[in-house]
Order: sequence, then structure tokens, then C-alpha cells
Amino acid sequence: MSDYVHITSAPAASEHAERRTSVRSLPTWAAPAALGAVMVLAAILYGWALGSLGWGNSYYSAAVKSMGKSWTNFVFGSFDPVGVVTVDKPPAALWPQVISSKIFGMHGWALILPQMLEGVAAVLVLHRTVRRWAGEGAALIAALVLTLTPITVAINRDNNPDTLLVLLLVSAAYALTRALQAGGRAATWWLCASGFLIGCGFLTKMLAAWMVVPAFAVAWLVGASGPWIPRVLRLLGAGAILAASSLWWVAMVALWPGDRPYIGGSTDGSAWDLVIGYNGLGRVFGSSDGAPQGMGGGGGGFAGGFGGESGLTRMFDTQVGGQISWLLPLCGLALAGAVVVAVLHRRGKLPASVLLPTSGWLLWGTWLVVCAAVYSTQKGIFHPYYTTQLAPAIAALCGGLAAGLVRVHRAGFRWAPLAGVVGVVVSVVWAVVLVRRVPDWNGWLVWPVLLVGCAAVVLLVLARRNARLLTVAVGAAVASVLVAPGAWALTVPASTGMGGTNPTAGPTTMGFGGGGMPRQGGSGAPSSGGMPSGMPTAGASGMPGAGGSGGSGAPSSGGMPSGMPSGMPTAGAGGMPGAGSGGAPGGRGGLGGGGELTADQRKILQHAVKHAPDARIKLAVEGGAMSASPFILGTDESVIGMGGFTNSDNVPSVAQLKEWTKNGELRYILGSGTNGGGPGGMSGGYAKQRSDWIADNCTKVPASSYGGTTSEEDSGGVMGFGGASVLYDCAAK
Repeated sequence: MSDYVHITSAPAASEHAERRTSVRSLPTWAAPAALGAVMVLAAILYGWALGSLGWGNSYYSAAVKSMGKSWTNFVFGSFDPVGVVTVDKPPAALWPQVISSKIFGMHGWALILPQMLEGVAAVLVLHRTVRRWAGEGAALIAALVLTLTPITVAINRDNNPDTLLVLLLVSAAYALTRALQAGGRAATWWLCASGFLIGCGFLTKMLAAWMVVPAFAVAWLVGASGPWIPRVLRLLGAGAILAASSLWWVAMVALWPGDRPYIGGSTDGSAWDLVIGYNGLGRVFGSSDGAPQGMGGGGGGFAGGFGGESGLTRMFDTQVGGQISWLLPLCGLALAGAVVVAVLHRRGKLPASVLLPTSGWLLWGTWLVVCAAVYSTQKGIFHPYYTTQLAPAIAALCGGLAAGLVRVHRAGFRWAPLAGVVGVVVSVVWAVVLVRRVPDWNGWLVWPVLLVGCAAVVLLVLARRNARLLTVAVGAAVASVLVAPGAWALTVPASTGMGGTNPTAGPTTMGFGGGGMPRQGGSGAPSSGGMPSGMPTAGASGMPGAGGSGGSGAPSSGGMPSGMPSGMPTAGAGGMPGAGSGGAPGGRGGLGGGGELTADQRKILQHAVKHAPDARIKLAVEGGAMSASPFILGTDESVIGMGGFTNSDNVPSVAQLKEWTKNGELRYILGSGTNGGGPGGMSGGYAKQRSDWIADNCTKVPASSYGGTTSEEDSGGVMGFGGASVLYDCAAK
């Protein structure tokens, strides 16, 4: 029993001494210098040429600008300056961006800067966490692995919420590690701090933050010292802190006494519905359980198009594999090896001194398994960049594996380097598979990977008899498994305009990789009901199937996703606003990556402002938030996007439109010119109700009235993609 307590408790003083002596052959400045180098590398990768990134995800960028207009907008996360609808997430991830924009001005780089700093901070906090568990060497390896994870580099150069989520969860892991090492009241405080930080993560991406809770609970219950009842009571106390820090914003929304924005993504305007539906069951089970009306993505719809088919192999498929899976096989070996070592110790074949605390293996292993399982089987909306949540666990497990093998080898067990050989071979083979999936994109990487891998194998074999080679062998092994993912990671800062709503790393021809749509004839097509791989460009009527039928439910096939793919193909008859080669508004960052208005859009807005100067809402834009983003980012006028992000929210309702136009609060609406509601008629339900009301109660404004081109009026070319293109005057008909 004493041995069990020893291996599952926090490192004792003797273990800390061993941790220090594990790098005894190096100068005292070597470890801080190595950490500094990793931090500098992270800062360069995450912060290189920030000014070239445009607005990143213009959906969130527009919200940042709107949130800076009033405290109410700030607290609720309003997408538009009027405060009609919020973004489809809690606002915490956007708060640092709002503060940065107030300090530096409303620039794209000012919004990405906090993301870069949060990413670098996550690397540092992970290092400090793993160092307390497995030693300095393991911590440095973990920090380097996290720094070079391709999807992590991509997301840290964008303004999606995942960057702050990762920082908060890693910080929670640090607090838990401190709790495991402390005793008495200090352990309780650290454990409660861990719960608080996870709760803060909930305010960035809701239930995504709670996926790590099982890992934290298991690690605490097994790893904490003392009787079981106090352990459980402390855990329950931390759970209460977690619930309070998670749900205060949800409760505030429900209890708010005055007017507030409609909660985007919900079916009834409440935050509770957003938690359970769109950001809860709707993500896991698809649109049939809680997703908003008009949403697709379930059962292999858009969800499959973004991140491959749901299933156990999703993390390794074409769309996701090159983003996160490089070291997943190695992590599997690490967890299996930890079990084997524990069994050998139980049988008296290994001393306790070679073991890392079991709590660390449980924390990072359960974190990885639970998150990978959820994202693999998720039938609702899924983007490859969600997998950045796996990166800290992958990094920690890789560091723990290296540290564990070094401990075993130094204890006199010569088979440890051979276990390292197996890890190198498996990782190198998988890297070659991933690289060869797109041989015309840096296919030469296969040879450096094989060369460094072979060198690492030789050094590991020689290290069995020559302990002096161990440090060099470990370094070569680390290099061999990071060559290929490092190359993927470097593509992100080396390329400008990558990001938007679906940031990815690596070759643009690899599924949705590199921030683009699948290439023509590409692999990984979704099943029926979704968008096919290699989607054709839109013609005059926008998306294929434009003018879909109405109804109160979801469209019969497909649906608008919760994050359009970055780099959407250029639309016909005018294309995307400001589309260059990237096909994005403003020519940068893919769909959702630009904030530039076309000449016709400016003329439309000027006409609306001139003829309705006293209207509270100068222009309402049909087609969802993405259609309105360029207006919000490009001007200071009070413009709103109808229907939330997906154009499926019941905001504004038909009743609101009637009231606004009757009271003179709204006169002009930029509509789609069809009765399908939204881009290409893809959204039925509330979108069609609004579209029908506009057609029945408003008058089309001839393009000649505002100096626009007549061809745009009928083709949908002003917004492209079948979006809002026809100006309506709703003052009188």
C-alpha cells in the first residue's frame, strides 16, 4: 500500500532532486536558455507578419468592434453595434480583443495580438506544469511539441475562441498539479483554482471546456493523498466553484431585467438553449437534437465537409490528420508503456524511483482520450481546428514518455532505448504516410524525416551500451518526430491570408487544409446531404440548389454550417466582395477573413444613410452575420445582420421588422432578391419568413437610384454566393 501511495502522489523531495540531477551534465543556464528559445520560436510562429492577416475571422472581428460601442454590447458579446444579436459563443474570448482594440485602435493585427500572447503563454504554462510532473527535460519537449503543433500555430494566428480556451485549460492543469503536490488548505485552494479556470474556459466555448473535467477528477481522486472522504469533499467544492464560474453569465442573461441582444445560435434567445442545443447536444448528435432551425451539419452534412466523416478514424483522415495526428500513435505507445511500467513495478521488477506520478498519466491520458473520442464521433458541426484542444495532452505525454524512458535506462534497464526505437519508427512511418498524401506539396520531406529517423534509431541502439550518447539520442529522437509537423507549422506564418473561419495548416490541396475548400476531385467528401468535395463555383443564382423551399425546420439537405470554410471558391457574376485570388471579402483570409466593402456596397449604404438619416438601424442585411460583417468593419454606421451567423435565428422576427419599419427605426434592407431566405435559399424557416415579409411589404430600389450596376440587382453579385444583393425600401409600398 505504501508503494501505491508513493507512485500516485505528488513528487517527493527525492524525486525533485532526481529531476534536478537529470540535467546535471548541462550548465545551469542551459534549461532556461532552452525554454527561452522555445518561447521565442513560439512568438515568431504565432506573431510573424500579424499585419498581413487581415481581420482573421471577420464574424468575430465585427463583434469586437460592436462590443466596443457600449457596455451592454461588451457584456453580452453583441455582433452588431445596435445590440440586436450576439455571437454564437459566450463573449470571454473576445474581451481581450476588445481591450486591445481600445488600446491600439481597430486593426486586424490588434485583434490577433492577444491571441499570439495567449498562445505563447500556454507554452510557458505547459512547461511549468509538466516540469512539476516529469522534470525539466520532459517539460522542454512538451513545450516544443505544443509550439510546433500545426493546428495550434494556425489557431493562434486567428481570432477564434480556441486559443484562450487552451490557455485556460492548461492553466487549470497547472493548478491541479500544484494541488496534488501541496497539502492541507493549500491543496484545497489550488484545486478550487483549477475548477475556476475550467469555468472561465466555459465562457469561451461552453461545454468544450468541460470535456477535460473527467481527466481532472480522476487525476485528483487517484493522485491526492489522504483519506477518500476529504478527497471527495474537496473535489465537490471545486465542482461548485467550476459551476459558479461557468454559469454566472448564463444566469445573468436569464435574469437581465432590461433589453438585451438575442443570444445568437439559440432557438429562443436564451443562453440556456445555446448551452444545451447549438453548443451542446447539437454538436455531438447533429441537428436533430438541439441545433437551431435551418442548421445542417448533422449526420455527415457540412460537418463531414469540414473535418471528414465522424468515426474512430477522423483524427487520422485527410482533413484532420495533418493538423493534429502526427504524434497520436506515439501517445498511444506512451500510455501503453506507462501501464507496462506500472505492472512491472507491481511485480517488483522496477523500483519506484523510475516511475512518474500516476496522476500525471491519468490527467493527460484521460484528457487526450476523452477529447479525441468526442471530436471523432461528433456528428454535428466540426472544424479541424477544434483539435487544438488535444495538443497540450499530446505534448505532455510525449514529454512524459521521453522522461520515463530516460529514468528507466539510468536505473540500469537497457531495454529502454529499444522502446524509444519503437516510438521513433512508428512516428516516422506515420509522418511519411501523412506527407505522401500530398506528394506534390514538399514531398521531399519524406527523405529528411527518414534520414533523421534512421539516425535516431542508430543512436538509441548505441545508447544501450554507452550512456553518454543518451542525451544526443533523445535529441535526435525528438527531432525525428518533429521534422514533418514542424514543416506543416511553418507554412502558416510563411503564408499570408490564411485563417478566417476555418484556419488550418499545411497544403491547401489537403482536404480543407491551408484554409481552403477541398480541391476539385479531392478526397474526404461528405456523405449525402452535405457539401461535396471540390464544390463548384457559384453561378448567377449563387449556391447549387438556390431558392430552397421554406418550412419551419431544417433544410432537407445540407444546411449552412457554423463556420464557412475559409477560401470559398470565387462566385460567378461578381464574386465575393473585394475578391481577389483568395475569394474573400477584402481578398484576405477566406470567407470570413475580409472586411472590405465593394463600391456598390458603399453606394447602397450611402443611399440608406442619406434617405433615412434618423433611423436607428441604417441598414439590415439579409443572409446572416457574414453578409453584414464588411459593413460593420468598414464603416461606423448602425448596420445589422439578420438571422445570426447561420441566417437561421429568429432575429429580427417578422414582428420586430413590422415594429421597426412602422416606427421609423428601420427603412432599408439589403435582401437576397429571392424567397428562399439567405444565401442561395439554403436557410428555410425564419429566414424564409423574413424574406417573404420583405417581398410583400417593401419595394425594390433600382440600382440606378444609388449608382449601382444593374447586372448586380438580378444576379446576386453584390454579395456573391447568392447573398444579399437587392436593396429594399420598407418605408411604404
